[in-house]
Amino acid sequence: MNFLSVVWDTDPEIFKIFGFGVRWYSLMFVCAFLLGLYLMKKIYIEDKVPVEKLDPLFMYVFVSMLIGMRLGDVFFYSWEHYQNNLIEIVLPIKKQEGASFLFGLINGWKFTGFTGFASHGAAISIPIALYFYAKKHLQKPWLFILDRLGIMVALAGFFIRLGNFFNSEIYGKLTESSYGVIFKLTGGPDPRHPTQLYEAFSYLALFFLLRYFYWKTDKKNQTGFLFGVFMIVLWSLRFVIEFFKEPQAEGREDWIFSPLNTGQVLSIPLVLIGVWLVMRKSSNKGA
Repeated sequence: MNFLSVVWDTDPEIFKIFGFGVRWYSLMFVCAFLLGLYLMKKIYIEDKVPVEKLDPLFMYVFVSMLIGMRLGDVFFYSWEHYQNNLIEIVLPIKKQEGASFLFGLINGWKFTGFTGFASHGAAISIPIALYFYAKKHLQKPWLFILDRLGIMVALAGFFIRLGNFFNSEIYGKLTESSYGVIFKLTGGPDPRHPTQLYEAFSYLALFFLLRYFYWKTDKKNQTGFLFGVFMIVLWSLRFVIEFFKEPQAEGREDWIFSPLNTGQVLSIPLVLIGVWLVMRKSSNKGA
């Protein structure tokens, strides 16, 4: 083994409670939401928005994100499996002979948790949910909340990709050099690109960039600018890093524009939306 390669064989489960595993991935989700809630409170105070409006924001984002990410994986990446296992879309179980859960009360099914998520689904569902949040709770332009929440989503992306790293999932292709990470539990004995970390620290850099624009410049008054930068940078990064990733959906990685994969094809319109938002003329009051 070359000394430049790092062996990663950490168990994705931290511990179990009554047979249910608490995973690093879940912990990263909790960290993302708690820190995001704290930072959004500071932003609401800065914008003179009543902080009690954060409670419904949390619910709109949390519910829409879970639904969007789940359906994104189902329809963009894994429909060939789920079309014959529809119950697994809405329940965190998988049919497995000899398995049981709920203390043996239900046999033939294994509790797996929701293991399939796709960020492109959340990119659709969260803005839709925030349209109704802005209209009902803020009485402000839709892009007002998207500008500000984009800062938090970039930070959340950092934590989520760290969770993927702990899970030894969404890893990269084999490297052609001795540098890389050996994902011993899932990826075999050879070093691979740690694409989870590539994305994680790229998103963290994006978070600091957007945070700078909000707190140190007047760009937050240019409605749509911050969200546009978020869309351009995040999905451009995703497009580039996809070249180093292992396929996430066998047989569907070149289903539209070979040699681009599903994630890259879905990223292109999102980048274009970001370019339009940054280039459009907008009054400081929003529209």
